Amino acid sequence: MADKELNIRNKRARFEYHLMDTFTAGIQLAGTEIKSIRKGKASILEAYCVAQSGEIWIRNMHVSEYENASFYTHKPRADRKLLLNKKEIQKIEKFLQVKGNTLIPLKLFLSEKGWVKLDIALAQGKKLHDKRHDLKEKDDKRDMDRAMKR
Repeated sequence: MADKELNIRNKRARFEYHLMDTFTAGIQLAGTEIKSIRKGKASILEAYCVAQSGEIWIRNMHVSEYENASFYTHKPRADRKLLLNKKEIQKIEKFLQVKGNTLIPLKLFLSEKGWVKLDIALAQGKKLHDKRHDLKEKDDKRDMDRAMKR
């Protein structure tokens, strides 16, 4: 069947944001989109999520066109609907009403049944000094690991 090792991550998310809560959502996809994603031809680095009329959508997620498709293919940066429970959608909408809060994608993966799933997180943007502090901690940890290795 398909390669079970699909694991597309947004590495900048943990550096740019304080993550509050995470959810796992399904994605409504077309046939050529799922084939392209299973080949690993997708990116969520610039993607973000919005709430519109009781639904959650992911915007700016890039899914390359499937090379073996005929004339009917998908748009690479189209909005895609996320599939969540009503309670989860209400919680997300309430969180997004506060200024400075956002909903960002963390990881795109295949479930055990072969469905494409997306981990999303409720987040608040970090300030510049928070990012510097994280970099300093990372450097200190690397230096300690080097010292322990010797």
